[in-house]
Amino acid sequence: MIRRRAVPRDLRGRHSIIHGACLALSAEERSEGVIEIRAGCIAGISMHTRSVDRAASIDLSGYLVMPGLINAHDHLQFSLYPRLGRPPYRNYIEWGEEIHRGFSSVIAKHHAVPKSVRLWWGGIRNLLCGVTTVCHHDPLWPELRRPGFPVRVVQQYGWAHSLAFGGDLPPRRRATPANEPFIVHACEGVDELASNELRELDRLGVIDAGVVLVHGLAIGKEGISLLNYRQASLILCPSSNCFLFGLTPEPALFAEVNRVALGNDSPLTAAGDLLDEIRFAVDRCGVSPQVAYRMAISAPASILRLENGEGAIQEGGVADLIAVRDTGVTAAALLPTLSAEDVELVIIGGQVRLASQPIFERLPPAARQSLEPLSVGGVLRWVRAPVRAPVRALFGAAQRILGDDGVALSGRPVAAPASHEACHVG
Repeated sequence: MIRRRAVPRDLRGRHSIIHGACLALSAEERSEGVIEIRAGCIAGISMHTRSVDRAASIDLSGYLVMPGLINAHDHLQFSLYPRLGRPPYRNYIEWGEEIHRGFSSVIAKHHAVPKSVRLWWGGIRNLLCGVTTVCHHDPLWPELRRPGFPVRVVQQYGWAHSLAFGGDLPPRRRATPANEPFIVHACEGVDELASNELRELDRLGVIDAGVVLVHGLAIGKEGISLLNYRQASLILCPSSNCFLFGLTPEPALFAEVNRVALGNDSPLTAAGDLLDEIRFAVDRCGVSPQVAYRMAISAPASILRLENGEGAIQEGGVADLIAVRDTGVTAAALLPTLSAEDVELVIIGGQVRLASQPIFERLPPAARQSLEPLSVGGVLRWVRAPVRAPVRALFGAAQRILGDDGVALSGRPVAAPASHEACHVG
């Protein structure tokens, strides 16, 4: 059952049609069709091409349309940071203490960028790789609650950082409503401290069907059985684990945990963006493309209790969609081969939030409004931003502190050309 979300004022009455594309209706099912979007939701899906209103349509011939990706774990305020650390470590406590000793000047410099600016760049970092919904594992800063943020941010959840840094977990767990997830880092490491955390969380009465553990590298076979018995969920961030501890999650964590999804974590430890994480899981952890697709789309929608059709292309669900060049294979087979350069269109709530230059030229005039050029790693994208946070202003606010060459997302340099210069970028 899809729960109807209140329609934002700027989407009321909005109508558009996507035609000419092939639709990824599941990991393995694809079909040519037309999507009709009204008030931010998918009002209809037709498997047959028909006449369309050209003034409100987007011709996506040659593209595959997929559900938007869901990043189940991020810390958006660290979006502009580089990877920090001198691994390997035994557990997350060692890493946290060491970076504050050895990288204090780097941390101080990036921390000087206003938090609202860093959060916005976190949203853009996700948008660029086709993420339409992200779960922020920290307090919901006011910027994340305002309309117009680059991607959807999960709004209903409880959280604690971890056993070591989370305060009194049982009261925080009890304070989280039963229909909302409670998210906590656990078993992040390779030593006895990390492996004992699941047992301690269970002793405290924290492990239940609403709990979402993040990382879980040291869970082990008994821990998997406990998670499944309690109906708890697990978010894996394998590239972060590999960087910090020199190990990737055991295959059993991907295959035997009943409720498991992928998260990207932050650039402090991750290899790149969520698409990089998907590729890492397939190439380095032996995850099948079908499982990787589920872990980045349908599984996080269920785990995070998203109730508006996120993670699917279905009538009545939110119109959160991405488009990539169609190579004729299934969405599951294609997804692990993609990078951010391949994501050419992102639609959130029926509204174009990102477009490549070829797609930008296909958009009706109304859809081009408020799109601003952004170059990331030399690749041009047109990104939608509200008046209060234009792309060039966000870039300038970061550049003033980090320097001309210091603004980067997942290691890729960022520039904000003027609109008239955009055609010369990438």
